[in-house]
Amino acid sequence: MTDYLGSCLCGTTIFEVQGEFDSFYMCHCQFCQKDTGSAHAANLFSKSAKLTWLAGSDSVTTFTLPGTRHKKSFCKFCGSALPGIHEVGLLVIPAGCLDTEVSMSPTAHIFTSRKAAWEKGLGELQEFEGLPE
Repeated sequence: MTDYLGSCLCGTTIFEVQGEFDSFYMCHCQFCQKDTGSAHAANLFSKSAKLTWLAGSDSVTTFTLPGTRHKKSFCKFCGSALPGIHEVGLLVIPAGCLDTEVSMSPTAHIFTSRKAAWEKGLGELQEFEGLPE
C-alpha cells in the first residue's frame, strides 16, 4: 500500500491518501476548464484508497454543480483544489495538490471534443525553467 500526502496552497488543509490509484485522467470538459481556469484538470481516481484529513478538514468546501454529477472540493481560504468523495464512493484527487510524487503516468485524456481552441500546439511552445525575463 502506498501513502500520499497533500495540502492546499496556504497550508491550512493537510491530508493523507492510503492506497493505490486506479486511473489518472486529463479532463478537458467545460466544467473542468472552469474549475481550473486552464485547459484541463489532472485528477487521480481510486475506488479503494482511503482519505484522511490531518489538518483543516473544517476548511474544505465542496461545490456540486446543480443538475450534474460534477463536484469540486477546495480550501475556503486559498481556493486550492482538494480531494473529494464523488459518486459511489469514488475518491477524486487533483494531482497538483499532492506533495508526494506520483509515479503513475496519466491514463488518458477525456472529453477531448471539448478541448479549448487555444490548446492546439501547446507542445511546440518555447519552454523556460522559471519566469522568463
